[in-house]
Amino acid sequence: MIQLLLILNITFMYSAPLIFAALGGVISEKSGVVNLALEGLMTIGAFIAVLVAHKTGDPFIGFLAAGFSGMLLCLLHAFASITLKADQTISGIALNLMGPGLALFLSRIFFEGSVMTTPVPRTIPKILTFLGVSVEGDVVLQNLNIDLTVFIALLIAALMYFVFYKTKWGLRVLAVGEHPQAADSLGINVYKVRYACVLLSGFLAGLGGAACSLAIVAIFSPTIISGKGFIALAAVIFGKWKPHGAVLACLLFGFAQALVVVLGGTSLDISPHLLSMIPYVLTLLILIAFVGKSVAPKSSGQPFEKGIR
Repeated sequence: MIQLLLILNITFMYSAPLIFAALGGVISEKSGVVNLALEGLMTIGAFIAVLVAHKTGDPFIGFLAAGFSGMLLCLLHAFASITLKADQTISGIALNLMGPGLALFLSRIFFEGSVMTTPVPRTIPKILTFLGVSVEGDVVLQNLNIDLTVFIALLIAALMYFVFYKTKWGLRVLAVGEHPQAADSLGINVYKVRYACVLLSGFLAGLGGAACSLAIVAIFSPTIISGKGFIALAAVIFGKWKPHGAVLACLLFGFAQALVVVLGGTSLDISPHLLSMIPYVLTLLILIAFVGKSVAPKSSGQPFEKGIR
């Protein structure tokens, strides 16, 4: 039972950053814009969160600042993809290179030449639920420590589901992602809808980075994201471009990371290098198994040209 609580704690802890980023990928692709820049956006968000938390002493201000930093960087992707009609894949890859580079550059400026920051004075708190667990007839107290960021991520997922399928604006987003020309003929401003969705995507990815640096490790380092943005992209595909599907996929990837931690702490003679490969191998296997079965929005990745059918 105690081991199960540990696995649950770690699963939720590592799932939260992925959920934020995956939801960002979902809302962008639902509007027809592929956002491969989640890795770079999470990295800049992770750094800005720590920087602002240091300057203000408030992790929640740092958390919000991380979202806006991701949004600001993602504005470049929106401008290139929507206004200039550039290749969305190339634009996303460029931000994946720009985000970490900018974060390391700023870290050297604000933290005396170091690419690793000092620990933040306060982190985002955990929600503590005390559970009575029977161990050999004695009842002991165990903590189910769940980060507050997990509840925020799940709340955003529920809100996104409601907006997509229960509101007029959500239906417009779906229409723009499936048939932008038809949506345009009905008076929907395709450019505005896509800009809004891509910027929201950047905001959520930035929050994902902050969930890493303010809730998991309390510092920024060059390896803090380490492929989490790409795992979030896999969760978007595995989740069939739906908010609830992406959340379930992220929980699965979080469980894989929990296995890495738990198995690494046992007496089993398993190489830590092999254990660290588990989440990424699982990502590849899921992509191989599901990429042909998941259907993206019809206009995803295709630039919109007003008046051309």
